Amino acid sequence: MEGQRIVVVHGHRSRWIEEPQTLLWTLSLGYFRPHGALPRSLRRRFPNADVIVYGHTHRAHMRKVEGALLFNPGGVHQWNPTTTKRRLAQRPGWFEWCWLQVARHLRRYEAPSVGVLEIDQDRILPRIIGL
Repeated sequence: MEGQRIVVVHGHRSRWIEEPQTLLWTLSLGYFRPHGALPRSLRRRFPNADVIVYGHTHRAHMRKVEGALLFNPGGVHQWNPTTTKRRLAQRPGWFEWCWLQVARHLRRYEAPSVGVLEIDQDRILPRIIGL
């Protein structure tokens, strides 16, 4: 659509917000849903955007926030018991190894996905495709 303002950003906030949320997600074995405030935070950061495409969370997301489409395609790679076991077999460093000892017991995790954002003269059509 002509004249639309589209922002593409990784989406992370300061580590003082993100790291504690990631730790809680890990310790809760995936039950805690971090980053819930990220879409509104991005909307405040980019008030003139019509579409904000972001990542970082590996969680597919698509909704309107104050008139703007917030779109996260999810992630092709997702941590789950299989991927953590595979990474542990590669002998990671001690810090990652410690984190993976907890993460390999995740009981709730996201399915892999990609996103497609089709834009033509008349519309913007977002799609999330599960893998």
